[in-house]
Amino acid sequence: MSSETTWLSEELYAYMTSVSVREPEFLTRLREETASQDCAVMQVSPEQGQFMAILTKLIGAKKVLEIGVFTGYSSLSVALALPDDGKLIACDVNESWTSIARRYWQQAKVDHKIDLRLAPAVETLAGLVATGEGSTFDMVFIDADKENYAAYYESSLTLLRQGGLMLIDNVLWHGRVVDAADNERSVIAIRQLNAMVRDDDRVDISLVPIGDGITLARKR
Repeated sequence: MSSETTWLSEELYAYMTSVSVREPEFLTRLREETASQDCAVMQVSPEQGQFMAILTKLIGAKKVLEIGVFTGYSSLSVALALPDDGKLIACDVNESWTSIARRYWQQAKVDHKIDLRLAPAVETLAGLVATGEGSTFDMVFIDADKENYAAYYESSLTLLRQGGLMLIDNVLWHGRVVDAADNERSVIAIRQLNAMVRDDDRVDISLVPIGDGITLARKR
């Protein structure tokens, strides 16, 4: 969750978005409304939403899992890229934030593609595994509470098909991961997750410095 790509100068960021971002009207309106929220920084950036959309199309995804919805920018980006019979299971616990998401999903006429599960994601994921949905998802996006990232990662690997793609957000955590004096729990959790993914031979990986850093992990 980061409202713009970090590490770039203001001028270079403005140029990059001016020549590359094609933001549909619904997403622009959602981004502008979310900007008035107290936790607006939690929203993914336009270039990240577009990146996720093109990945959805590139792998031909039809079944996607999102862990962490907020006001729905990322889920709307993906849902717009899914075919009409595609399905996105969206996990969150906040009814207030996701009520904004629902409104924009409906306005964009993609709400029939999105199944919102309001419950702790660890419970939702366990339920999906228990009901036989392992190895059936084409793509997973993880952007929720950092201290549960390792658990989300393991469950997501179980749920992904072979060749499926996992996207893990905030893996640079605004640069805090390299501050040895910063031992806040979320920072430690992300450091541990990054090291675990690096050493996991079940996946092919690439860390892309877009937004606040996003790791792509393809299940072998």
